[in-house]
Amino acid sequence: MPDPLRRLSADAPVAAMLEAYEADGALVVEGMVPGGIVADLCAAATTYAEGVEPGVADQGMGEDGKFFVGANTIRFSSLGRITPAYFDLLDNEVYAALADAVLLPNCGSYWVNTAQVMFIGPGEQAQVLHRDADNWFQHVAPTWPDCPEVTISAMIGLEEVTEELGATRAVPGSHRWPELNVYEYDLETVPAELAPGDAFVYSGKVLHGGGENRAADRWRRAMHLSFVVGWLTPEEANPLDYGPGDLDGRSPRVQRLLGHRSYNPRPHLGGGLWLRHVRPIEDQA
Repeated sequence: MPDPLRRLSADAPVAAMLEAYEADGALVVEGMVPGGIVADLCAAATTYAEGVEPGVADQGMGEDGKFFVGANTIRFSSLGRITPAYFDLLDNEVYAALADAVLLPNCGSYWVNTAQVMFIGPGEQAQVLHRDADNWFQHVAPTWPDCPEVTISAMIGLEEVTEELGATRAVPGSHRWPELNVYEYDLETVPAELAPGDAFVYSGKVLHGGGENRAADRWRRAMHLSFVVGWLTPEEANPLDYGPGDLDGRSPRVQRLLGHRSYNPRPHLGGGLWLRHVRPIEDQA
């Protein structure tokens, strides 16, 4: 079995977190999200989930997507519409420092790929092992495994997440494997167990998947937040959740992450993207 995931406190040096991330492709950052934010997110997500049918999310891929998500798993996004705690999460300084270090060598800025509640219900089977970077397979495949990092993800515990409840399982070191398969089966994995506010932070290049929920009557309550370089299309159409002026009171970072600022490639080469009237969105009233 692979060695357990490294676990570091949120007040550990970012350099130490990055060392673990680069070596294994993942780590657990303990206490990354403050308790008040976690409590608000959990309460809002749990209430909203009561109106969401398990197994209906399909990743935009029909029946193949439903197989990927699972029959007794609840997923939904648009989290800023159900609680303002989501905007506080986007401004999390520890996750921002990690994302900056991983992604900014390859882009001028990045934005939210997806923010999803992922509640795994009793009896749900283990998810197939996959890599998040495969969303952009045509970019990743030609130079795998030496392709640039284009996405970083965090699975955040909203309640205690144990192996029995379906903690995400990972294959440390798989971000460096020479083989690139869309799905993997029957590999040795390690669980990313979480206390509320802990985050399993992982590379888009590392194999992982939701675990089997072996509990009789308890749900695994966690959420996913990932970023992608600003020159790629994200999984979720996050900008559609907010009309003109809705984010005026939010930080420039939040506005950029949610697509209400344009993409500037500097200091890298490239052109301005996500413009309006051939000008940056933020320069227009």
